[in-house]
Amino acid sequence: MPWNLLIDIFGYLAILFFLEIIRSLFKGRRSRKKAVAFFHPYTNDGGGGERVLWCAVKAVQEERPDLDCVIYTGDRDATPASLRARAADRFGVDLLSSPQVVHLSLRSLVEASTYPYFTMIGQSLGSILLSWEALRRFTPIIYFDTSGYAFTYPIARLFGCKVICYTHYPTISLDMLSRVRGRSSMYNNKARIADSIWLSRCKIIYYVLFSWMYGFVGSFANLAMVNSSWTMEHILKLWRVPDRTKCVYPPCDTSGLQVLPLERAVESPTFISVAQFRPEKAHGLQLEAFSLAVKKLDHNLPRPKLQFVGSCRNKSDENRLEELKRRAADLGVQSDVQFYKNIKYRDLVELLGHATAGLHSMIDEHFGICVVEYMAAGAIPIAHNSAGPKMDIVLEEDDQQTGFLAQDPEEYAEAILRVIKMPESERLKMADSARKRASRFSEERFYQDFKAAVRPIIC
Repeated sequence: MPWNLLIDIFGYLAILFFLEIIRSLFKGRRSRKKAVAFFHPYTNDGGGGERVLWCAVKAVQEERPDLDCVIYTGDRDATPASLRARAADRFGVDLLSSPQVVHLSLRSLVEASTYPYFTMIGQSLGSILLSWEALRRFTPIIYFDTSGYAFTYPIARLFGCKVICYTHYPTISLDMLSRVRGRSSMYNNKARIADSIWLSRCKIIYYVLFSWMYGFVGSFANLAMVNSSWTMEHILKLWRVPDRTKCVYPPCDTSGLQVLPLERAVESPTFISVAQFRPEKAHGLQLEAFSLAVKKLDHNLPRPKLQFVGSCRNKSDENRLEELKRRAADLGVQSDVQFYKNIKYRDLVELLGHATAGLHSMIDEHFGICVVEYMAAGAIPIAHNSAGPKMDIVLEEDDQQTGFLAQDPEEYAEAILRVIKMPESERLKMADSARKRASRFSEERFYQDFKAAVRPIIC
């Protein structure tokens, strides 16, 4: 085939593609519905992000009952009734009405497993196509991202939508960049790259370029809500829209958990870990620390229990859970460790009501809803000494200690032992201080701050 003819064909196809884009945008802008559409591809992840979704839907329903609420989801079995029931059963959030559902068929474009390399940019570009599918199927007047897909904001603006987002954590942060510069090996910086000067330099260039792109697309948000002081600090530096950025702490069920008695009617100290079975949650560190604590435990003290409670989003999470069980057996603590997967909210409350302390070990956790839940339930928190838990949550309250912060297995093990050896009067005093601190992050406070932030946009 002559090259001139091939070039003509590609040119013709490019023109048709461009015209189709223009047609879709024109059609979408003309057919915008009086609705708020929430971009949340995974409505079954069971984490703090899903709680924010349902509380945000309820807040919009209360503030603007005349607006329809729509959920963009990749869960094919999701229905209006099932999502409303899920909000109530898993999170105790009673929606005023069932949300409409728009199913997405291209969700695999935002799954990390789709991109073995250059995962961040792959997922970000994939989110553009996924949002295009969503907005073509249903175009609202307000596009609300609750999953952190900032690259979708320019697309929503092209469709004539106002853009609101609730950002749990930045896709890239300056901390991530500093770790690559320092050649630190972590779940998002493989040892092979950390050990190579050349690969580390290449990744630095990649991160710098991506952070510029992330800052550009994020600036398209009409309102950017963030969930913590740590996230606020990074988003202000990256997006540079301080007049449109508000800190709204996430909704925590402090009122429902605060009715639980501080006394613990258990034979042995129980440590609970509530988190999705994702790599960044560092469950392995908790297991190793628990094993160290058990080995150091005096024989006259009761042997503790460890309960892992979380959800699995996909096969990778399932495999991670099975590996955790095998690791418990290798460490010889399998009889002391229990696993609870995808349990209902009322069952979680019951477990929290019997927990002596709660474990959290994610580095740079943007906020840490589970840490607040521990404190509200009367369980002493042992959290990672970074980001949200350090800056916002586990602080002194009226000169009273509200928990422990740790960084490595040895420090976590020491904190576990301190809780086990703690006299009951001291434990009750610390648990009471922690509960008072947790009241600052209630659902009621979230609804109040959330409505105040979105009112200028949706009213």
